[in-house]
Amino acid sequence: MLRILHTADVHLGARHADLGEQAKALRERQFAAFQATIELALSEKVDVVLIAGDLFDSNTQPRRSVERVAAELRRLGEAKIRTVIAPGTHDVYDRSSIYRAYDMAGMAGSGPDDDLVTVLRPDRPDVYLTACDVVVHGPCFTTKRAPQSPLKDFDARADQRATWHVGLLHAAIAISGRTDDDEVVVTREEIAASNLDYLALGHWHSSQQGKAGNVIWAYAGAPEPVAVDQDRAGKVLLVTLDETAQGRAVGVEERTVGRTRFEKLELDVATVTDQPSLVEQLRRRADPDLVLDARLIGIRSDDLDLHVDEVESELRPSFYKLRVRDASTPGLSEGPLPSAETIAGAFVRDVQERIAELEQAGSVAQAAELRDVLRLGRLLLAGHEVSL
Repeated sequence: MLRILHTADVHLGARHADLGEQAKALRERQFAAFQATIELALSEKVDVVLIAGDLFDSNTQPRRSVERVAAELRRLGEAKIRTVIAPGTHDVYDRSSIYRAYDMAGMAGSGPDDDLVTVLRPDRPDVYLTACDVVVHGPCFTTKRAPQSPLKDFDARADQRATWHVGLLHAAIAISGRTDDDEVVVTREEIAASNLDYLALGHWHSSQQGKAGNVIWAYAGAPEPVAVDQDRAGKVLLVTLDETAQGRAVGVEERTVGRTRFEKLELDVATVTDQPSLVEQLRRRADPDLVLDARLIGIRSDDLDLHVDEVESELRPSFYKLRVRDASTPGLSEGPLPSAETIAGAFVRDVQERIAELEQAGSVAQAAELRDVLRLGRLLLAGHEVSL
């Protein structure tokens, strides 16, 4: 049996320029998730840790940041757990590569006569870990945009050095219309033809897995979200490869290492009497590690006055991130309509007809805007003051 911990897209040292004062805190969260990954590898006594690219957010990092990473990898080496790192697209193995500037293996205590820490390179596309009876294959390039697929004409069956053959790539799986402009792309057909026992992928920040032919592939996702909308991040994968009476078996288990949690909440505006009551409902879910995406739905009455930006501002200290979206629908005109001969009556009927046309055509957003126009127009024509 071979036990692997698979991670990727840690993006250590990310600047997060758009986050202002929160940027430093997020960088520390990302490093804490990396430390939690190391702790998990040690507690689970895995054989190999695979890092499928973008361990660093860029090739420009201060030495102290590299030393922090090396210290964690040293802990693995002291426990005889091997680490294999593939360069990504952020820490690409080009002339300015961080892996050229720093001897990561040496800094982590790995010497030339052992295989405790290996950084794959264009001139070293694989490593045979004799103690684990596995070859880790990770073809990579000296440019961010690959000149070809790293799996082009690759077949693990041609390599007889070990029982197990595992791929380690930072690449997108080809999806027509979605990955055409990605720097490194592999197809499902190439994955199937690779005959690998497992393909550890990086690049997509959400944890997911699948199968191409007989090959199990998986993205570990980012161990801590790099952006607050990555709601399948925060994971690493524990992978077990075993030979059974029925043949080779691959098990993939998600484990959470990130602190950030995500929650989507739909609130019917019928349960909201006013803005303070909305604030109170949301405050009950307060959590400094929670990214809450709250969406207001249902039919909104004319007298419900909500300003979601004010709600977000008031509750911002109570959450890691809060987003409040008003997707509720203003009700259509209530009560008797003015005569069609009046300006008010003509206005109401014209807008109602246009709303019906838009809804029938599936233009939901435009119809919702016109419902708001109708609501405000009715209030103004009735002599109410309306604040915007």
